[in-house]
Amino acid sequence: MAAGRSGADRFFVDLHAHTSASFDSLAAPRSVVRAAASRGLTHLAITDHDRIEGALEAREIARDEATGLTVIVGQEIKTRHGDLIGLFLERPIPSGLGAREAIAAVRDQTGLVGIPHPFDSYRGSLLASGTMDDLAPLVDWVESHNARIMLGDGNHKAASFAAEHGLPGVAVSDAHSILEIGVAYIAVGRDPSTPAGLLAAISDAELVTGRATVFVRAVTPFAKLVQRARGNGRVAIP
Repeated sequence: MAAGRSGADRFFVDLHAHTSASFDSLAAPRSVVRAAASRGLTHLAITDHDRIEGALEAREIARDEATGLTVIVGQEIKTRHGDLIGLFLERPIPSGLGAREAIAAVRDQTGLVGIPHPFDSYRGSLLASGTMDDLAPLVDWVESHNARIMLGDGNHKAASFAAEHGLPGVAVSDAHSILEIGVAYIAVGRDPSTPAGLLAAISDAELVTGRATVFVRAVTPFAKLVQRARGNGRVAIP
């Protein structure tokens, strides 16, 4: 699972991970940061569902503890047409917008936009809305390997879609637990710490395509039950 650093000119990047700010994760921001740093990731995008406070907290922790990890503040945005990933945000994007409206809202913050797990029938796939071909020119990458897709050929279809539309494909962990951090990521040769840098870096990224296990996938429904039992929908567990 460990990424491992191979030199100052190489960066190891996971563009989709969750903390306990998400309704379906129990992973505290501090634990996520420490796990990512210990496994050799240099950059981690925290993309909680429809909120960014977990990512903002993680960014401060990474800086204060001098971990060497750069946290990119992002969000998994629930639109009327399916999920999108927005990165380099300072304000949350409202849920329930149309996909084009959500993309425009990310661009207003000079952010980048990706399509997560587009062919996963168990999650908020853009495929179901029939808008993916129209949106392709408006986004920056496609998750051509999402480590949480364990059944079917969703990743293969996503990679084919990215190639057909001339979009970079990336590998992500989509981690909802500490165990998943770093299970899939991209290795790049350019510093992805800014929107322009990441956009340039993903054009020729090396995909490292691990998979989550059945055990860690089981964490998600468990997390939902725990958070509902606590009555507030979201918790932060040390």
